[in-house]
Amino acid sequence: MFEFPQFFNLNEIANYSPFVIFFVLFFGTFLSEDLACITAGALAGQGKITFALAFVACSAGIFFGDIGLYWVGRIFGKKLTKTRVFSYFVSDRSIEKASVWLDDNGASAIFLSRFMTGLRLPTYLAAGFLRTNFLKFALYFLAATAIWTPILIGATAFSGKIFSAGNLLLGIVLAFITVKVVLHFSRWKNRRLFFGRLKRILNWEFWPLSVFYSPVVFYILLLAAKHRSLTVFTCANPAIPASGFIGESKDEIYKGLHTSPAARPYLLHYTILKAENSNADNLQIAERFIDQNHLHFPLIIKPDAGERGKSVRVISSLSELEEQTETLEDDVILQEFFGGIEASVFYIRFPEVQNGKIFSITEKQFPSLTGDGRSTLETLILKDSRAVALAGKYFEENREKLDLVVPDGEEIQIIDIGTHSRGAIFADGKHLRTDALSNTIDEISRGFEGFYFGRYDIRARSFSDLKLGENFKIIELNGVTSESTNIYDEKFSLIDAYRILFKQWQIAFKIGAANQQKGVKPTKLFDLLRLVFGLKIEENSTI
Repeated sequence: MFEFPQFFNLNEIANYSPFVIFFVLFFGTFLSEDLACITAGALAGQGKITFALAFVACSAGIFFGDIGLYWVGRIFGKKLTKTRVFSYFVSDRSIEKASVWLDDNGASAIFLSRFMTGLRLPTYLAAGFLRTNFLKFALYFLAATAIWTPILIGATAFSGKIFSAGNLLLGIVLAFITVKVVLHFSRWKNRRLFFGRLKRILNWEFWPLSVFYSPVVFYILLLAAKHRSLTVFTCANPAIPASGFIGESKDEIYKGLHTSPAARPYLLHYTILKAENSNADNLQIAERFIDQNHLHFPLIIKPDAGERGKSVRVISSLSELEEQTETLEDDVILQEFFGGIEASVFYIRFPEVQNGKIFSITEKQFPSLTGDGRSTLETLILKDSRAVALAGKYFEENREKLDLVVPDGEEIQIIDIGTHSRGAIFADGKHLRTDALSNTIDEISRGFEGFYFGRYDIRARSFSDLKLGENFKIIELNGVTSESTNIYDEKFSLIDAYRILFKQWQIAFKIGAANQQKGVKPTKLFDLLRLVFGLKIEENSTI
């Protein structure tokens, strides 16, 4: 009886029978076609096996593997793609894209997929989904295998002379990595995505928060030493728990703004949907909210305690709303949608001063791309010198439209949420600051007792209206850890950005210290840590 060797030594492979070698290479292709072919080529190059054995074993394994994928797709269809394990390796979109490509291109799709990473599996499964003619596609599989396999085995065998008996395994690994890298970057899309990643590394605007904010954290520690309190800045806004350090409730802040008579005309209608409610109850609350306020879709749904635009969605229908609320883990806000331009207004006021002022304004721009009549939206994103740096975000936001060919000269907006981390472009809005806007924001803020420091996110019908302090709505108000987002204007250097943020934190500590002298108690350090880990704390003591 045949027994598979317990230790398969590549350097002694010539001692094994051709049947064993064929068996190993044949089934090796089921694990990794490329690695099996490279191994076979390296062994052939060293003269340990014949080229014919390498070619026949790998070709047979690849061909029967392709046939197997075809029948898996044909028998099990899309049920397989709904499983969690399968969707980890192959997305629904890649299957759909492969199906369209296969339907349009037939034989050429089969040949090209063998030379393009990430397309083999979805393309061959799609051939089964579409119930294409088996014999015809079996011939395509065979022809593609007959072309691809000797190229890869032969190239490895030719270069196999650089592998000595002592470093054969290392050589195979290096060759495998080289082939994978070459195949990966043979695709224009992958080259552009790599270029985008380089841009994110080289441009501080796209750095991860943990990297960008490290100097700011160090500066905050210096300020804490100067004020002899690590948490005195949490006195900046006595009306907000921990002054809005993290996890503050948008619902509670909006209720606070409602106490300001001057703010009420500028507030949006909203309701809160509780995670503890059933989906049916939340839908009933939502429908009643929509009817009572005479609203129409679209609406905005967002976490009650979210930040940096995380999980903010524009909802276009009741069915979409039902889908979003089906499995709520946390409370969410359902809010009226107000179209137009968007800006952020950072406000500060010292407790001993009657009037506050605008610290900074950020003009938010929603990027758009112009079609050429040939390129899909995905291609336009990858072509654009800035959009490519955030391609992953834009792909996610436009996942239903990526295959759309945009007509020549037509502009298509690729983001509608004014959040930098989601792809909005931020510019310094100093030119928007007027006496009219400053007076309106100051009146709104002074009416909210216990609020001194934070950033308003605002939508207006136009920038002209915003400058007049008219026709705008407050989307939300953020507390002490608000960011002066004008720093992301491309005119500012990294040093400029830190200078603005350092000044912002100086003011936060000064306002906090002034409120502490008036009797406001800072949040305890332990409670701040609880907030970081998503736990509730008791509200700050007030004056």
